[in-house]
Amino acid sequence: MRNFIVTLTLLVPTLLLAQIDRSVRPEAGPAPKINIEDSEVFETDNGITVILSENHKLPKVSFSLVMGSAPMTEGERAGLSDVAGSLITSGTTNRTKDELDNEVDYIGARLSADNNSMYLSCLTKHMDKGLELMSDVLMNANFPKDEVDRIITQNESALASAKSDAGTMSRNVVAKVNFPEGHPYGEVMTEESLKNINRDAIVSYYKKTFTPKGSYLVVVGDIDRAKTEEIIEKYFASWTGSNPYKAELGNRNQNSGNRVIFVNKQGAVQSVIAISFPMDVAPGDEDYLKLQVLNGLLGGGVFGNRLMQNLREDKAYTYGCRSRMSIDEYGSYFTAGGNFRNEVTDSAITEILYEIDRIGKDLVEDDEIKMTKAYMAGAFARSLESPSTVARFALNIIKNDLPKDYYQTYLQKLEAVTKQDLLDVAKKYLTAGKCNIVVVGNEEVVDRLLPFDGDGKIEKLDAFGNEVIERIPADISADELINSYIKTIAEGAEGKKLDKKLKKIKSMKEVVEYQLAQAPFPMKATQVWTNDGFEGRKMEGNGMTFQKSYFDGEKGANWNMQGGSTPLTDEEVEAKKKSSGLISEMNYKANGMAYEILGMEEVDGKLAYVLKVNDGKDDSFDYYDKETFYKVKSVVITTSEEETRETVINYGDFKSVDGFIFPHKLDVVIGPMALNGKVVSREFNVKVDTDSYK
Repeated sequence: MRNFIVTLTLLVPTLLLAQIDRSVRPEAGPAPKINIEDSEVFETDNGITVILSENHKLPKVSFSLVMGSAPMTEGERAGLSDVAGSLITSGTTNRTKDELDNEVDYIGARLSADNNSMYLSCLTKHMDKGLELMSDVLMNANFPKDEVDRIITQNESALASAKSDAGTMSRNVVAKVNFPEGHPYGEVMTEESLKNINRDAIVSYYKKTFTPKGSYLVVVGDIDRAKTEEIIEKYFASWTGSNPYKAELGNRNQNSGNRVIFVNKQGAVQSVIAISFPMDVAPGDEDYLKLQVLNGLLGGGVFGNRLMQNLREDKAYTYGCRSRMSIDEYGSYFTAGGNFRNEVTDSAITEILYEIDRIGKDLVEDDEIKMTKAYMAGAFARSLESPSTVARFALNIIKNDLPKDYYQTYLQKLEAVTKQDLLDVAKKYLTAGKCNIVVVGNEEVVDRLLPFDGDGKIEKLDAFGNEVIERIPADISADELINSYIKTIAEGAEGKKLDKKLKKIKSMKEVVEYQLAQAPFPMKATQVWTNDGFEGRKMEGNGMTFQKSYFDGEKGANWNMQGGSTPLTDEEVEAKKKSSGLISEMNYKANGMAYEILGMEEVDGKLAYVLKVNDGKDDSFDYYDKETFYKVKSVVITTSEEETRETVINYGDFKSVDGFIFPHKLDVVIGPMALNGKVVSREFNVKVDTDSYK
């Protein structure tokens, strides 16, 4: 009997499988209505709309306070709101920043803020203490000057980095070209606008934005209605302020044809492409969900979307090409793009425009729409695992005037989106003929962009979306420039007189102290040179040596604390030989350095000669002030396989030392790192311990 039962047990699955035709996909059942409990909503006497979502599974509670003010136009103070947001938790009239941070940490809470909201999360037993701290910040933030100065310095470093970060450059320009002048979404912080931001402006912004009327307080977690009303009365009833700021933000920019914008990133081996255009749609519009499905299918959802399949899988132009619809009540826009090799820049633009155009011409395939809907349904289901989701849904319903059961019936509405719906919204909103085509990359790709503008006109903007003054021809030769530079820094000495001055210098040691925004301690860079051909560099900080290098004229090595010592390659040795010497420009011709003058460009409002230098390995672009001949800037492009690294050095504070003029201010930007350097000592004819650099 037992054997019979075992045999039957094994046989049943086989019999069942035999009755199922696996070649036929089973029909999906109807999308269910989601059982989402309604949040409790009530309003306080001072104008706060409270949204309560109870969840007693964990002894935690969170409070998310969102202001009702519209974004403000900041004009000559562009970036003010971001700076203010960074400073809100920097201290109050009752607590310093350190005291506030320590009290938050002591109860294991999280307290944060940005330019229009504030957030607290803590254990229920610490709720009163957490709310005491939150309300203190909300009503008594005092923006101390030392913290204002610190954040300003951080933003100065970030702006310096932005000039060499292709992604940031692209985002800045996309913002500028999609929104008209005077629209806050089209404003970009610059070094000039940052200089106009001060404590008074920050305080004024805060008082105007952080006001109870029209604000929303989203309460989630282990708390009931009675307790919520009690703590709101205790901690928020005394909060006062004017009516929320409101503004008519005007129309979006709309092109009559494609507009091509190029941003120069010297030496780049890839182009960052962003094809965008404004959209007249808001989160509460009936087309919103259809557009989300359309975008998921085009380039915003699963890996199998059209842009990825075309430009990555089929053409192998890139690792990733995506699209996004940024839909907001104050301004919406579409963008699509990615990073592409220089040689396929024009082909990539062609294919992206083709996909934007194609999706508005024909009905999508069944498999595409099913795949996209399944992805969106899964993301929606996963979001329900978070207790804050329900409260966020309630906030969206109120702010965007959605039906009360919008999220309960979300899956049903998603399932109801048809192929014809997608074709209709694609025709209504998407256009391949009125795009802003933004390309950040190497100048060599500019000519390839001409066919995409009907007038054959390429606009050139800088890293912050401002018009670029074209490079103008130089009025001297490269050799004349070098001679003028050498004569200037040698304080007029030339010929035999200069040789005599140089012979007196047996060695030099320079120490630069760098402040790095991301590091809590200063960095010390030491550079030495001897007249027998030795050069050494060392970077130290906090009692540690991070990296060092040396070159003795024939060989050398680089050392760092992670990887140890690596000998210079033959190519690196040859490159070093070409740039040797205390004043390397003096030896360019004798050492075989390749150099050419490219013209003149504006640097910090002044014309500068641009000298391109190639040592056989890397390109450098050196900028010499037209009037003084000081070297004011260098851009070094280091290429490794398919990637480039850009190092920017800005020189300033030129001073005379023993008959030679040297810069005493060196601001260095390497990718996202910005270092502000000050020369603390420069000595001649000192004993050099060469072994310490090896």
